[in-house]
Amino acid sequence: MLKGKTAVVTGGSRGIGRAICLKLAEHGADIAFLYAGNTEKAEETVKAVEAMGRKVRAYRCNVADAEAAAATVKEIVTDFGGIHILVNNAGITKDKLVPMMKAAEFDAVVDTNLKGAFYMIKGVYPLFLKQKSGKIINISSVSGLTGNPGQANYSASKAGLIGLTKAVAKELAGRGVCCNAIAPGFIATEMTEDLENAAVKEAIPMKRFGKAEEVANLALFLAAAHSDYITGEVIRVDGGLAM
Repeated sequence: MLKGKTAVVTGGSRGIGRAICLKLAEHGADIAFLYAGNTEKAEETVKAVEAMGRKVRAYRCNVADAEAAAATVKEIVTDFGGIHILVNNAGITKDKLVPMMKAAEFDAVVDTNLKGAFYMIKGVYPLFLKQKSGKIINISSVSGLTGNPGQANYSASKAGLIGLTKAVAKELAGRGVCCNAIAPGFIATEMTEDLENAAVKEAIPMKRFGKAEEVANLALFLAAAHSDYITGEVIRVDGGLAM
């Protein structure tokens, strides 16, 4: 399905990012993933992809650093010969109610979650224009659709990512490039393990947290030729939470 393609996944060392790396590799893609600092987790992902017989390399990069993001994209092109799929998954949280939230905490979340995606898109943009093809998948959140108390920074960054998705989709549609967003709800990862309790599950129509692989399945669809006529879309994977 993705043989001969190179996929770049930010935040690929664990959680949803790792699941996406493994799912795309399973279907033939070579994997270049970015991680912030946990080398041990990054190595685990590398070994898991290598076990599938795919080419893989981990790049330590802070996507909030414009110059570092641009340099990493260039390095990946040199190492892999090109890029065909970009998944902007890197994200952080610094939850607090607005009166207690410091400006630096707001900025840090927006810098990574929103500006980081912009910097990575900027990096692959000329490549995708030239080859007249490419898939950009931005991992947003239902928090960006509905808002969430204590997450003004996170909700704003994820809502901004939806706007970025639609703008980029319109810019690149005429060149055969698709840009879509996935909006997960509560997915069972390290980031949400403290939230997984009966009260939270009760608020979800399907009464359970999602699995990272369920998000990865949608990423695979959006990365493959099956979705060549879909762009500018935001698809929820949330068990009905935000319907």
